[in-house]
Amino acid sequence: MSNSHLFLPSGFIRTPLQNGLGRYIPQLQRITLKFCKSHGGSRGVRDFIESDLMEFAKTNPGTVVYLKPRRHRSPCMVAEYLNGEREYLSCHEFSRDEVYKWLSYMCTRSGIPVMRFRKYQHTDYPTIQGVWNPFTHQAPEINVAEFPHEVLSKPNDQGPTATEQLIEIFKKTQMEDPANKPPN
Repeated sequence: MSNSHLFLPSGFIRTPLQNGLGRYIPQLQRITLKFCKSHGGSRGVRDFIESDLMEFAKTNPGTVVYLKPRRHRSPCMVAEYLNGEREYLSCHEFSRDEVYKWLSYMCTRSGIPVMRFRKYQHTDYPTIQGVWNPFTHQAPEINVAEFPHEVLSKPNDQGPTATEQLIEIFKKTQMEDPANKPPN
């Protein structure tokens, strides 16, 4: 087993500013594609720009796309998120499809650095009552009782049901006000 997980920062699962509760706000603010107009390693980025860039920009109107040609340099992608994080990705020898897939991946990220989760659930407001389990609201006599137990074996009579209570209220109101009596 690898020990590489020991070097990842740890934390709790979270979402930026409760994103998605009211409406979803894409977290990718801007993407910069840096490429060379003549270098062979930039061919996939150039093909993406020629064929798929306009479609990508139309489907992601909240993301600003910058193109930065540079001479004799390896191509790369720099993504900047709303929380101020920047992500750098070298695109050397990428195909057009790989560039599109990495762009799609960066669009769906929140910008929060990759981390090892301490727990798979987290709340900012923990309960003071403790964790619920099936025995939470059971009678404490069960803990020391010898089964079969006469008292505990009886069905739990909780009184009249809600329907029975409504019928009783209806009958009381009918007896009080004879003008509202239904015809027989």
